[in-house]
Amino acid sequence: MKKLTKNLLIFLSVFYLLFMTGCSLKSAPASSNGIDKKEKSKTTQTLNKSDEKAETSKENTNGDTKTDTNSSAESNNTTTNNPIEMKDNTESIPVLTYHSVGNTNGNQLIISPELLDKEMQWLKDNGYTTLTLAEAYRFFSENKPVPKKSVVLTFDDGYVDNYTHMYPILKKYGFKATIFVITDSVDKNSAYLTSTQLKELESNGIAIESHTVDHKKLETLSYQNQLEEMKNSKLFLEGLLKKKVDYIAYPFGTYNDATLQAAKEAGYTMALSMDQGWSNKNNGIYKLHRVYISAFYDMNTFEKRVTNPQY
Repeated sequence: MKKLTKNLLIFLSVFYLLFMTGCSLKSAPASSNGIDKKEKSKTTQTLNKSDEKAETSKENTNGDTKTDTNSSAESNNTTTNNPIEMKDNTESIPVLTYHSVGNTNGNQLIISPELLDKEMQWLKDNGYTTLTLAEAYRFFSENKPVPKKSVVLTFDDGYVDNYTHMYPILKKYGFKATIFVITDSVDKNSAYLTSTQLKELESNGIAIESHTVDHKKLETLSYQNQLEEMKNSKLFLEGLLKKKVDYIAYPFGTYNDATLQAAKEAGYTMALSMDQGWSNKNNGIYKLHRVYISAFYDMNTFEKRVTNPQY
């Protein structure tokens, strides 16, 4: 009996152990699923929060982009609302005439570097645009608009100080200009520009054009001699600079009807005189006016000549 009881107890113990083990095995997946569900829930919440942050970030980015676009538009509008005022050839432009730049020594044709710099600074500060003669030609002959505040800078004769003094000043302000050269003085007279200097100037915004061969008063010459003076200087410069020379300034600014015809026959498309006043299409393309600038003028006089056609 005792033995039976003992065996029964052993059986029950083994059964109990097996039962408990089975319960543990069954409960394990359930517990695991619970953990998975909780972790999945946490993960989902985290992802949702990440999505919300991403969406917020996206909105902020879009907002920033929109702001930048608006800022750019505002900047563009500022430019658009304040465009450069233009004019057509029903109006005129001042073509300023200088000669030498250096120690004045009582000579009104020799402007000091200091005064020239002061005048160029005034043009810059007041928003002026310097035109090339090609731009001026298109303005007069083709009615191509130019800025309201336009000016043409010209220097007659071709003195060497145009290279040593004028050139650095205009370069500082980014201005364009034209030098009318007496070709028979090139490489022959130390007071005048050399071939090398002319090439450098032409390559750096200072155009080189004709002032005839010998600087004679054209109106005193025969038609044939006038033609030779203009044609030979043109050929010389074209050979030296490897470009077409289209413009001429008459020596002393004087001319007659034969001069105008000779300029045209020589192949020039535009010519400038020294008739005083602002240039306009009514002058005639072969006798445009210019504004003389003396070394003796104060800044008030200079400003009047640049700003007032009736100065």
